[in-house]
Amino acid sequence: MEAGREAATIATARKRLHVITWGCQMNVYDSGRMADVLAPLGYEPAAEPDGADMVILNTCHIRDKAAEKVFSELGRLRRLKDATDGRMILAVAGCVAQAEGAEILARAPYVDIVLGPQTYHKLPEMVARAARAGGAVIETDFPAEDKFDYLPEKAAPQGIAAFLTIQEGCDKFCSFCVVPYTRGAEQSRSAATVLAEAKRLVDQGAVEISLLGQNVNAWHGTEGWGLGRLLRALAEIQGLRRLRYTTSHPRDMDDELYAAHRDLPNLMPFLHLPVQSGSDRILQAMNRKHTADEYRAIVGRLRDARPDLALSSDFIVGHPGETEADFEATMQLVRDVRFAQAYSFKYSPRPGTPAAGAPQQVPEAEKDRRLQALQALLREQQAAFNASCVGLTMPVLFTGTGRHPGQIAGRSPYLQPVHVMGPSDLIGTEQTVTITATHPNSLAGTISQERRRA
Repeated sequence: MEAGREAATIATARKRLHVITWGCQMNVYDSGRMADVLAPLGYEPAAEPDGADMVILNTCHIRDKAAEKVFSELGRLRRLKDATDGRMILAVAGCVAQAEGAEILARAPYVDIVLGPQTYHKLPEMVARAARAGGAVIETDFPAEDKFDYLPEKAAPQGIAAFLTIQEGCDKFCSFCVVPYTRGAEQSRSAATVLAEAKRLVDQGAVEISLLGQNVNAWHGTEGWGLGRLLRALAEIQGLRRLRYTTSHPRDMDDELYAAHRDLPNLMPFLHLPVQSGSDRILQAMNRKHTADEYRAIVGRLRDARPDLALSSDFIVGHPGETEADFEATMQLVRDVRFAQAYSFKYSPRPGTPAAGAPQQVPEAEKDRRLQALQALLREQQAAFNASCVGLTMPVLFTGTGRHPGQIAGRSPYLQPVHVMGPSDLIGTEQTVTITATHPNSLAGTISQERRRA
């Protein structure tokens, strides 16, 4: 492979790599894989950027003023690079790099490498080119090859709870979203490669795997499988106690996936299913291609399949043209469905998206008022769900120590943080816990007398 020949020209003496990750779990996964492809060049993880041989800023373009936040961070990193007499390699990766590649080099010429999220398998080649040419390298095209085919099989362990990207890109073209432009068209990995990576993660100690994708339930393997069948195959891996998937789209729910929620005990009873709005008029303006009642029907089918299922969602208030009646329709959907958790945001224009230039932009003060009202309702529902867990006995996967001496922390099946007093040798195991109290952002409990092995 060309990248391998280029990488061979770089000395493999030990070097320090620091990766700064912004954004979703997919960016967390991508950051880990960038470290994996650089490991053969001698790069080892560094906890801090100070004095590192290479710093990668892995960016996200979803939130407002994302590019300006990148340039602000680059200003800080420039001072660290200057302190190394320019020896530090500074790279910008991810969705802002994809969208703003030329602008980054124009405004921050001290950046050595700019790469989009589909090209990080070429990082060894880019490092070699930057060292040889002494100038900036930019790779923001969508390559013909699948990057997953070029990633090394050997990867650093992720720990007890691991992420596994199975699908990337988006063909939905929601009016407010930049993902189709920064991540490209929907693309799925084969079932064989997903299963092989999952088995490696479990061999390295993972007990829980979260499958990731921009539209993860749009995944279709080359074998003709859908996500429901993939989940069934993953559920058979010895030692894999928990499965999750995110982020899903209402349009991609199907019979096989409903059945997986019904039949697989290690598919956790918690699903993030973004709806964005409860108004059909705004859903149409957003190009979501589903109605509020269709979303309600999907929720009904999911709860029929798994009665203990809890839901999370995304909401945007103040999309162009949203009236008070539209906003009230969103509030009513929230009351009807009831969510255990949710993420809510004010609409902010993303350059190049259809909604950015749409008429009837909602005033900021009105967006603020609506967001506060929505978040108050969502907090009330989350508090009620957490309170309903008090007195219940549930399995908790312990992932680390707590904030207080003698305390260990884990996650419930519903992704709630749970803290108990217990020995550290239970970290990495799933234990039966009785929930005794709720706190603003977590639950407290006691471990059953009978401990379970990992």
